[in-house]
Amino acid sequence: MTHYRLYILTLLLALFTSAASAAGKFQISVATQTGGDDIEVGEQFYVYMKLDNIDGDPSKPDVPGAVVKYFTLSSQSTSVTTINGKMTRSSSRTYVATCSASKEGSFSIGPLTVDGVRSNQASYTIVKSGSGTLSRHQQRQQQQAAAQQQAAQSQRPDDDGNTGPKFIGKGNEKLFLKASVSKTTAYEQEALVYTVKLYSSYAPIKFIGATEAPKFDGFVVEESDETSKSLHYETYNGHEYATAIIARYIIFPQMTGKLTVKGNTYTVSTDEQEYYDDPYFRMLTVRRPIQLNVTPNDLVVDVKPLPTPQPADFSGGVGQFSISSSLPSASLKTNQAASIIYEVKGSGNIKYVKLPDLNALYPKQLEVFSPTTQVDAVSKGSSVSGSVKFDYSFTPLEMGTYQIPEVSLVYFDPSTGKYERSVAKGYTVEVDKGALSEKSQTKNRLKFSDELMPVGKLSKTHVPMVYGFGYWLWYIIPAIALACVVIVYRRHLKSAADIVGTRMRKAGKVAARRLKKAAACMKSGDRERFYDEMLVALWGYVGAKLNIPTSELNRQNVAQRLLDAGAPQASVDGLVSVLDDCEFAKYAPGTGEDELKAVYKKGADVINALEDAKLNGNQNQ
Repeated sequence: MTHYRLYILTLLLALFTSAASAAGKFQISVATQTGGDDIEVGEQFYVYMKLDNIDGDPSKPDVPGAVVKYFTLSSQSTSVTTINGKMTRSSSRTYVATCSASKEGSFSIGPLTVDGVRSNQASYTIVKSGSGTLSRHQQRQQQQAAAQQQAAQSQRPDDDGNTGPKFIGKGNEKLFLKASVSKTTAYEQEALVYTVKLYSSYAPIKFIGATEAPKFDGFVVEESDETSKSLHYETYNGHEYATAIIARYIIFPQMTGKLTVKGNTYTVSTDEQEYYDDPYFRMLTVRRPIQLNVTPNDLVVDVKPLPTPQPADFSGGVGQFSISSSLPSASLKTNQAASIIYEVKGSGNIKYVKLPDLNALYPKQLEVFSPTTQVDAVSKGSSVSGSVKFDYSFTPLEMGTYQIPEVSLVYFDPSTGKYERSVAKGYTVEVDKGALSEKSQTKNRLKFSDELMPVGKLSKTHVPMVYGFGYWLWYIIPAIALACVVIVYRRHLKSAADIVGTRMRKAGKVAARRLKKAAACMKSGDRERFYDEMLVALWGYVGAKLNIPTSELNRQNVAQRLLDAGAPQASVDGLVSVLDDCEFAKYAPGTGEDELKAVYKKGADVINALEDAKLNGNQNQ
């Protein structure tokens, strides 16, 4: 009987042990973000709830002394085992509550119950932030600042003596911008390439946007669209980065000396990885979106003046150019307009190339008018290249055979450091008789007949016609008309001979035609050409009005010459302001129609004000 009871007791003990091994298990643990023991007020920590062989789901727990921000299922697993035909199923799930400590004290969580299974009790302590030592948040800030300072000290100056990349906000050695220029020593008006390159070791970049424009003081700028379409990998200062060219500009220095290009600020959005020591899964990686504000390094360009003495017919072009000409017809007629086209091709500051004064080159019997200019140039590679067509109209005044001379384009080539010359061929033209420029005058002869003076019928009181005033009017009126014609013609010849004066008088009309073209571009939405036409109208007007060569057209010279010529200070300031608006607005973000109208009105008002001022443009300074 005793052995029978012992057998039953052993069987019951085995069944209890088997049931206990198959029963569910509910375990709770608490872990800090930094792996420390205590939790500081304001610090983030985690409560892990691991359920083994329990089918039910726990509800969002109430964590004493803290606020539960998130409660999610972080992982789960299921396994099935068969031994001697007996199948055993087991499962495991882990839930994570992300909490923020809100008050000091010693707290515990649990025991909690799920499907009748009770958990353990987990204790934790929340202490005052920064008690005894620096807070963990402050420690992380100090570590980050030290890393940024070490990265900045490890950067060496570039070969050209400029400082390395700057970091703003949260920028560090993981992401920065580097600006470079194709040449740090260049000639005035020489084309240079300014490039901004991104270096990043973060996850893929989500967004890059400029918060302001670069400061190109003293430069004329053409924006290039030759930027990176994809990322490339490059080793810089011993670290590998994903790189991309995010901006490229063609810049033309407008003055000599040391000019500074200040980098602009970019906003970059990406993801930063954070690592956590999890008691169950060891290391966890979490991506956190961040936004960085970074700016590239500033650059200094040493600009040299063009060699002196400059040729008298220097076009102002700096680069490599060639010129050609075409004449639709060499058979011309007097008083009928004809056309000749000169085309300049090449790369450099092609948009600002000027041709010589053709009135000074052509025979005086051919009157030449201001040209219509068509620019077809784009920013490509290391310069601005394309072509510019100058369509001149001229009118033959007299019949005969005339020689249209060759036209030279003198430009400066930075690659050789010399002034070069390209020549467009000349032409021989035949001018035939066309429409008369003046009405021919006929002489009326008086015919006496027998009816007027009948023989034998003369009256004793008859007065000869020569004694009448009406008779002499036939001579006086033609004589006065002839004198007027001679005076007018002599004034015309004198005016035609005064090429400079003619150009000055026509400056306003030429500017008005240019403004009409700018208005047409504004209506069609051609923003870039609108600003080009405005600049040509303004520079062309001032150059013609004051007889300033193209090579001397710059802000300082023009402002001083206008003041010396009697222009009001307000008009001079207005001219400089609208020139700046036109030059810099082309490279700023897209402007609307209202801003274009404002620039157009401002330019027209400046020209009208200078016309009303009756400038003394014949000064030789």
